Amino acid sequence: MSATTATATPAKPLPTLDPVSKGFWDLANRGRLSVQRCDDCGHRHYPGAPVCPRCLSRQQTWEPVSGRGTLLSWVRFHRAYWEGFAPDIPYVVILVGLEEGPMMISNLVGARAEDVPIGAPLEVVFERATDQINLPKFRPRRG
Repeated sequence: MSATTATATPAKPLPTLDPVSKGFWDLANRGRLSVQRCDDCGHRHYPGAPVCPRCLSRQQTWEPVSGRGTLLSWVRFHRAYWEGFAPDIPYVVILVGLEEGPMMISNLVGARAEDVPIGAPLEVVFERATDQINLPKFRPRRG
Protein backbone atom coordinates (compact mmCIF):
# COMPACT_ATOMS: atom_id res chain seq x y z
CA MET A 1 0.00 0.00 0.00
CA SER A 2 1.44 3.34 -0.97
CA ALA A 3 0.95 6.53 0.93
CA THR A 4 -0.14 9.67 -0.85
CA THR A 5 0.26 13.16 0.40
CA ALA A 6 -2.08 15.98 -0.40
CA THR A 7 -0.42 19.23 -1.29
CA ALA A 8 -2.44 22.20 -0.17
CA THR A 9 -2.55 25.22 -2.43
CA PRO A 10 -0.81 28.13 -0.69
CA ALA A 11 -3.22 30.77 0.51
CA LYS A 12 -3.52 34.08 -1.28
CA PRO A 13 -2.38 37.08 0.73
CA LEU A 14 -5.21 38.82 2.53
CA PRO A 15 -5.66 42.48 3.42
CA THR A 16 -4.52 43.60 6.84
CA LEU A 17 -7.26 45.12 8.96
CA ASP A 18 -5.85 48.17 10.68
CA PRO A 19 -7.43 51.25 12.28
CA VAL A 20 -7.56 53.08 8.91
CA SER A 21 -8.99 50.22 6.80
CA LYS A 22 -11.26 48.60 9.40
CA GLY A 23 -14.32 50.66 8.38
CA PHE A 24 -13.90 49.63 4.74
CA TRP A 25 -13.71 45.94 5.62
CA ASP A 26 -16.61 46.17 8.11
CA LEU A 27 -18.87 47.54 5.34
CA ALA A 28 -17.51 45.09 2.74
CA ASN A 29 -18.28 42.27 5.14
CA ARG A 30 -21.92 43.38 4.92
CA GLY A 31 -21.77 43.55 1.10
CA ARG A 32 -21.36 47.34 0.87
CA LEU A 33 -18.61 49.07 -1.08
CA SER A 34 -17.30 52.25 0.55
CA VAL A 35 -14.81 55.05 0.14
CA GLN A 36 -13.38 57.35 2.76
CA ARG A 37 -14.97 60.81 3.00
CA CYS A 38 -13.47 63.77 4.80
CA ASP A 39 -15.90 65.09 7.40
CA ASP A 40 -14.47 68.60 7.00
CA CYS A 41 -14.14 69.20 3.24
CA GLY A 42 -16.23 66.32 1.83
CA HIS A 43 -13.41 64.92 -0.36
CA ARG A 44 -13.95 61.23 -1.22
CA HIS A 45 -10.87 59.08 -1.60
CA TYR A 46 -9.66 55.51 -1.78
CA PRO A 47 -7.66 53.85 -0.38
CA GLY A 48 -8.22 55.17 3.11
CA ALA A 49 -5.70 57.42 4.79
CA PRO A 50 -5.21 58.70 8.34
CA VAL A 51 -5.70 62.27 7.05
CA CYS A 52 -7.60 63.75 4.12
CA PRO A 53 -5.27 64.11 1.11
CA ARG A 54 -6.95 67.43 0.26
CA CYS A 55 -7.20 69.33 3.58
CA LEU A 56 -5.24 67.10 6.01
CA SER A 57 -8.18 66.74 8.40
CA ARG A 58 -8.10 63.67 10.63
CA GLN A 59 -11.91 63.48 10.61
CA GLN A 60 -12.58 60.62 8.16
CA THR A 61 -15.69 58.49 7.69
CA TRP A 62 -16.19 55.37 5.57
CA GLU A 63 -19.18 56.16 3.36
CA PRO A 64 -21.12 53.49 1.42
CA VAL A 65 -21.18 54.13 -2.33
CA SER A 66 -23.25 52.78 -5.21
CA GLY A 67 -20.84 50.02 -6.24
CA ARG A 68 -21.10 51.19 -9.84
CA GLY A 69 -18.16 52.28 -11.94
CA THR A 70 -16.46 52.29 -15.30
CA LEU A 71 -13.66 50.09 -16.61
CA LEU A 72 -10.65 52.39 -17.07
CA SER A 73 -7.94 49.82 -17.82
CA TRP A 74 -6.92 46.21 -17.34
CA VAL A 75 -3.83 44.02 -17.39
CA ARG A 76 -3.41 40.26 -17.58
CA PHE A 77 -0.79 38.82 -15.20
CA HIS A 78 1.12 35.79 -16.49
CA ARG A 79 3.32 35.48 -13.43
CA ALA A 80 2.34 34.67 -9.86
CA TYR A 81 4.06 37.12 -7.54
CA TRP A 82 2.51 35.18 -4.63
CA GLU A 83 2.27 31.38 -4.74
CA GLY A 84 -1.44 31.47 -3.92
CA PHE A 85 -2.16 33.07 -7.32
CA ALA A 86 -0.36 30.36 -9.34
CA PRO A 87 -3.53 28.32 -10.02
CA ASP A 88 -5.21 31.46 -11.42
CA ILE A 89 -2.53 32.30 -14.01
CA PRO A 90 -3.27 34.15 -16.17
CA TYR A 91 -5.50 36.49 -14.15
CA VAL A 92 -6.86 39.94 -14.86
CA VAL A 93 -6.49 43.03 -12.67
CA ILE A 94 -8.65 46.05 -13.50
CA LEU A 95 -8.77 49.75 -12.74
CA VAL A 96 -12.29 50.96 -12.00
CA GLY A 97 -13.41 54.59 -11.87
CA LEU A 98 -16.19 54.65 -9.29
CA GLU A 99 -19.24 56.83 -9.98
CA GLU A 100 -18.42 58.76 -6.81
CA GLY A 101 -14.97 59.72 -8.09
CA PRO A 102 -12.21 57.57 -6.58
CA MET A 103 -10.50 54.79 -8.52
CA MET A 104 -10.12 51.24 -7.27
CA ILE A 105 -7.97 48.30 -8.34
CA SER A 106 -9.77 44.97 -8.34
CA ASN A 107 -10.49 41.87 -10.41
CA LEU A 108 -12.93 41.30 -13.25
CA VAL A 109 -15.38 38.43 -12.83
CA GLY A 110 -18.14 37.09 -15.04
CA ALA A 111 -16.52 38.03 -18.35
CA ARG A 112 -13.27 37.87 -20.29
CA ALA A 113 -11.39 41.17 -20.21
CA GLU A 114 -11.07 41.26 -24.01
CA ASP A 115 -14.88 41.13 -24.25
CA VAL A 116 -15.38 44.19 -22.01
CA PRO A 117 -14.49 47.48 -23.71
CA ILE A 118 -12.72 50.29 -21.89
CA GLY A 119 -15.48 52.58 -20.63
CA ALA A 120 -17.90 49.71 -20.00
CA PRO A 121 -20.16 50.06 -16.96
CA LEU A 122 -19.31 47.74 -14.06
CA GLU A 123 -20.90 46.79 -10.74
CA VAL A 124 -19.39 45.41 -7.58
CA VAL A 125 -19.85 41.85 -6.39
CA PHE A 126 -18.26 40.36 -3.30
CA GLU A 127 -16.23 37.19 -2.88
CA ARG A 128 -16.03 35.77 0.63
CA ALA A 129 -12.37 35.05 1.53
CA THR A 130 -12.67 34.62 5.31
CA ASP A 131 -15.21 35.38 8.04
CA GLN A 132 -13.76 38.90 8.24
CA ILE A 133 -12.79 39.56 4.61
CA ASN A 134 -15.32 39.97 1.80
CA LEU A 135 -13.38 41.00 -1.32
CA PRO A 136 -14.92 43.49 -3.76
CA LYS A 137 -14.65 42.45 -7.39
CA PHE A 138 -16.39 43.84 -10.47
CA ARG A 139 -18.48 42.40 -13.28
CA PRO A 140 -20.09 43.99 -16.32
CA ARG A 141 -23.22 45.86 -15.20
CA ARG A 142 -26.44 44.07 -16.01
CA GLY A 143 -29.38 45.76 -17.62
